Amino acid sequence: MSESTAPPSPAAATATKAPHDHRDNPFATDPVGEVFADDQLSLKHAALGMFAAAVGGAIVAFVAWFVLHRISLPAFGGSMVTRAISSAVTVVLLLAVTVLLWFWATRGAGARPRWMELLTYVVSYLSPAALVASTLAIPLGSTRLYLDGISVDQEFRTEYLTRMTAEFGLNDMAYIDIPSYYPAGWFLAGGRLADLLGIPGWEVFQPWALITLAAGGSLLVPVWQRLSGSLPVAAGIALLTTAIAISTTADEPYAAVVAMGLPPLAVMARRALAGAWSATVGVIVFLGLSATFYTLHTAVGALIVITLTIAVCAAERSWRPVAKLVLMGAGSMLIAATVWAPYLWATLTGAASSGATAMNYLPDNGARVPLPMFAASVIGLMCLLGLIWMMVRVLEPDTRAMIIGLAVMYGWVVASMIATLAGRTLLGFRLEAPITLMLATAGVFAIADMKLNGVEKLWPAAVRPAAARSISAVLALVILLAGVGYAQSIPTRLHGPIDLAHTDTDGYGERADRFAPDAGKWFPEIDRVLRESGLEPTESVVLTDERNFQAFFPYYSFQALTSHYANPLGEFDRRNAAIEEWAAITDPDELVSAMDADPWRGPDAIIVRGDASDPDGRFTIDLADDIYPNNPNVLFRGVAFDPAAFEKHWKVTQKGPFVILIRQ
Repeated sequence: MSESTAPPSPAAATATKAPHDHRDNPFATDPVGEVFADDQLSLKHAALGMFAAAVGGAIVAFVAWFVLHRISLPAFGGSMVTRAISSAVTVVLLLAVTVLLWFWATRGAGARPRWMELLTYVVSYLSPAALVASTLAIPLGSTRLYLDGISVDQEFRTEYLTRMTAEFGLNDMAYIDIPSYYPAGWFLAGGRLADLLGIPGWEVFQPWALITLAAGGSLLVPVWQRLSGSLPVAAGIALLTTAIAISTTADEPYAAVVAMGLPPLAVMARRALAGAWSATVGVIVFLGLSATFYTLHTAVGALIVITLTIAVCAAERSWRPVAKLVLMGAGSMLIAATVWAPYLWATLTGAASSGATAMNYLPDNGARVPLPMFAASVIGLMCLLGLIWMMVRVLEPDTRAMIIGLAVMYGWVVASMIATLAGRTLLGFRLEAPITLMLATAGVFAIADMKLNGVEKLWPAAVRPAAARSISAVLALVILLAGVGYAQSIPTRLHGPIDLAHTDTDGYGERADRFAPDAGKWFPEIDRVLRESGLEPTESVVLTDERNFQAFFPYYSFQALTSHYANPLGEFDRRNAAIEEWAAITDPDELVSAMDADPWRGPDAIIVRGDASDPDGRFTIDLADDIYPNNPNVLFRGVAFDPAAFEKHWKVTQKGPFVILIRQ
């Protein structure tokens, strides 16, 4: 395969007979046939397009966030104004994209004005970013927090951003003097953005998430244009992918962008194994960067590449593809090592480790196989069309690659269920979104294939040019209405997470909906007390169960939020046991001696709930236990300290319902 010539589309509709039989090698280069359109990108233009799309998408999202937070919008939950604005912008966006791409598809390259070509490229490449702005940035325009506010899993993600903002390095989000365990790439970059903007780490979550989704969605347009040879098809896939990602996984933006890249990864990997060096580089970069973002989807992507290699080796009866696999694996691991090396080195050199429970989670959707093609929705229809298209076009090499990718994902889901017999899971429920994205991507190819090889191709004498244009116009209208219907419903689908972003108390002690804040309003005061006592956040260890305090302020934690996101090198279970031992001590000297005797650095301060003026009261703190296989899988139980244990060696300060104990 020539490096300078882009390979044909994965759905290359072969109106003419293929020059050779795929049964000889089902993973050989696509037969020369009719592609969707003549807007195939050269390697140089594809690279420039990807850079421009990613940067342009990021700028669109940032400008939207910047402007929206300087105007006054009502809170999402208490008014329909934000929804109305969101829907209006979405309609205008999709209408503009549809009209421009309809003219693009119905007029040959020589019949399109230069200005229209340029406008179509700009709108198409930036449309996913604009969709992120219309469906997500606008509903969040009246709050500083991101989806789900500071609740549940957003606590640890916010804590990680806060850590990476306060310190440049691969430090653990919670434990001091331990290298990071959770992939730091996305959080480290977000911390640099926070430093650039001069805002706290928790506050950068929203703009950084919007930028990530927008840049990732826009990047898909030139990627798929290079792979499919069609700008309309590429824009359609990118918009649909972005819409699904926002609806399903936007709360984890770093995971969402990796999931968005799995369908093109399958196609690129097949072409890399067929000899395309540009695709080889693409696979290396994607797997390497994704490993710094989200390991689960990276592992699935790597398994797709390995499975494709086995299939190609079997088809070619050759070990040649294994060399390419080794190259792609080595290259991607070098990139991944930029964030994983410190943790792996600590593990390999014998650092103490225990309490790892990241795989101990099985929600209800993890106990069933996702079948999005049977959902009664536009996405369900697209997935069904995609499944049918995969079966019809099974002889096409790139289609086979997508089928193998889908099979690997389903295999992972089933294996995750079986793994419960061993007391673990493979978190298969998190592949519901990637499965939907793979099928929906195939659905776009199905529509394009039907348009290319429909009645106009089968009965050219019966369909006049005017009728063909009418068919195209009707198809464009149906696609537009379906897109509007789904896209405008996204804020409603995310109603709960958007509401939490407005009702949770932020790091400034305020709620976006202007209602009275919860006890979190005292956190800035607690931070002031700690600082005035000489404690520097990035050098101090605090023991507390106030997870939001840990998320907003970059103090190190003696104990992490839960074991599921805790660094195994931190020995979560043993720290829990130590805290329980401390709680049983009533003598002040014995307490500090016990803390100093433990193998970890003890707390410089403790934040508990209680009344310091009540001599008979107790200071309480909650500990989190893993109770898998139960669902929910975390149990919080209270542990009470005797105030007498803090009569010496500790400075006691009361702030609201909190007692601040600072070691002297």
